[in-house]
Amino acid sequence: MSAMMLFLQRLLYQFLLWLALPFIPFRLFLRGLKERGYWRHIDERFGGGAYFQEGAVWIHAVSVGEARAAAPLVQRFLDAGRAVLVTCMTPAGRATAELLFGSRAHVRYLPYDHAWAIRRFLQSAKPALGVIMETELWPNLVRESNKAGFPLYLVNARMSERSAGGYRRFLALTGEVLQGFKKVAAQTADDARRLQDLGARNVSVTGNLKFDADPPQAQLDLGRQFREWFGSRPVWLAASTRDGEEKMILGAFKKANADVLLVLVPRHPQRFDEVGNLVRMAGFSMQRRSESMSVHYTTQVWLGDSLGEMFAYYAAADCALIGGSLLPYGGQNLIEACAVGCPVLVGPYTENFKEVAEEAIAQGAALRAANTEDWVVQAAVLSENHVERHHMGEAGRQFSAAHKGAADKAYQLVSA
Repeated sequence: MSAMMLFLQRLLYQFLLWLALPFIPFRLFLRGLKERGYWRHIDERFGGGAYFQEGAVWIHAVSVGEARAAAPLVQRFLDAGRAVLVTCMTPAGRATAELLFGSRAHVRYLPYDHAWAIRRFLQSAKPALGVIMETELWPNLVRESNKAGFPLYLVNARMSERSAGGYRRFLALTGEVLQGFKKVAAQTADDARRLQDLGARNVSVTGNLKFDADPPQAQLDLGRQFREWFGSRPVWLAASTRDGEEKMILGAFKKANADVLLVLVPRHPQRFDEVGNLVRMAGFSMQRRSESMSVHYTTQVWLGDSLGEMFAYYAAADCALIGGSLLPYGGQNLIEACAVGCPVLVGPYTENFKEVAEEAIAQGAALRAANTEDWVVQAAVLSENHVERHHMGEAGRQFSAAHKGAADKAYQLVSA
């Protein structure tokens, strides 16, 4: 019965892939209207393009968050003299990887999960080993990698209860994919348990790589420059906000009518202009990070329209509301804010970083806001209380420092 179920699920998956194939160019065209990067390197989406060199360590980081998380692990391979190939799926992820690694690593797109495209990619790249970041469970990618004969690892793996429920509907195929990894390095014990329940083998808990990404000194210096531009007003940061959240934040900020500068940084760069229009429509005076100039005292909102500067934004703020947590997106990464000592506020939805958020709150590094009105109240209290901000900032630094070490554990696991 299980063999038949696996056959049917494989068949359904391949059928859906082929059904979607004619629509891929149209999808790239539409996405490229907002983010031009989707119109570049299209041949790489189907396994073409130039390659680095044979025998490289291949690390797949689908987008921005995964690329940042992969940075400490990439650095360890580079320090060991290994050639590194980094693949991404989004233009923002590619731009982040290129910014982080420069010419030290080769960066390109991973093909869509068609077996022939994956084979074309692997036959040209010929990696010595593969590392898949977090939860990129693509059946053909894993199967073709296994056929090519190099070890494949799932690192910094996470699996929320909600995601696990979705994968259980295709348990036979999910189990086959997970068993295609030589080893799995999970972020937490709960992630490990869910992955094992879905069929993963050789699972160990190594922690979250995001804790090992130290704030670069250049970013801290840039944060001080931002603060000089801002002047003496309190600064509230809304970081990595998602679609629908900006309108809520701007509405609550307008009602507060506080003498505060709101720094608004959307999660996705293709939405910078869209969010800028929302700010203007809400009646706020606005400047943009890309203008690279001092902020006028009448400016109410500063739009963070840049990539790779989150550490600087956190370093310049009195407190930070973490995006993705006001609406049911699951929350974005709060570790970077803690690492620079920025007091953190999260909304009600933090499933993507459940353990991290709960522990940060318990350690006094973060507060939970029930909604945007509650965020305004708590941010206002923090703005007036330097001592409390200092205590939260120090708690965040200690919290971040106490969880370092995942990169060394993952490197040892993959190198063994």
